[in-house]
Amino acid sequence: MGKRNKVVKLTERKIQYIIRAKKRGESTKRIAVDMKLSESTVKRVWMHWLRTKMPLNIRKFGRKKKELDRDSVQLILEVNKEQNLGARRLEKIIEFKYGKHIPHNAIHRVLLAHGRANVNRNKAKRRKPWVRWERDHSLTLVHLDWHDSDINGKKVCAVLDDSSRRILAGGEFDEETSDNSIRLLQEALDNFEWLTSISQVMTDHGTQFYANKRDKNGNADCGFENFLKRNKIKHILAPAKRQQVAV
Repeated sequence: MGKRNKVVKLTERKIQYIIRAKKRGESTKRIAVDMKLSESTVKRVWMHWLRTKMPLNIRKFGRKKKELDRDSVQLILEVNKEQNLGARRLEKIIEFKYGKHIPHNAIHRVLLAHGRANVNRNKAKRRKPWVRWERDHSLTLVHLDWHDSDINGKKVCAVLDDSSRRILAGGEFDEETSDNSIRLLQEALDNFEWLTSISQVMTDHGTQFYANKRDKNGNADCGFENFLKRNKIKHILAPAKRQQVAV
């Protein structure tokens, strides 16, 4: 799969640069390369300047925000005063009780404007995209996870390679235990020991992989953790609500 084309935004600063460069006599092709824009965009900016002697206005993309009518604003404030809840809960209550759908973002803006909500700085930040698969080489990281089979109700576990997404070992069991987890990981080690050893293992905080009760030094007697230590495999615990294995 080829690389996705990168969209370069035309800014006011770039428009001013294009106009100055064209006045200096620079070529359209040279300006386009410097600004990482298409030649047609440079021509469009320059032709607009020649016709109007004004910089090109940057058109805003996307749908215009729909302003709420007075009745909707009043309804939001009344329900908020009655329930004293946040925007997401109010969205469901208003839709269920009054049959009117108002997006929670619009509700939140109304509450902010009337001093009934606060800005959450953590949510206002741009979230870093979560990369599910990122290792370049096989066996540098594998994932283990348990789930219930929809076919026969058995407990299913698999050892999945992060880079290639290949299932290195897997099985169905009556119980989710550390011994069964160790058995599958040992099978994966035996199957691919001719190539290289597994460097790291990522799991959740389940008792099959990790002892949640630990002493004051952070140590615990867990069969799976002890197995990893004996085989010099680093144990990585996945953050909460970050499923790593899709069996």
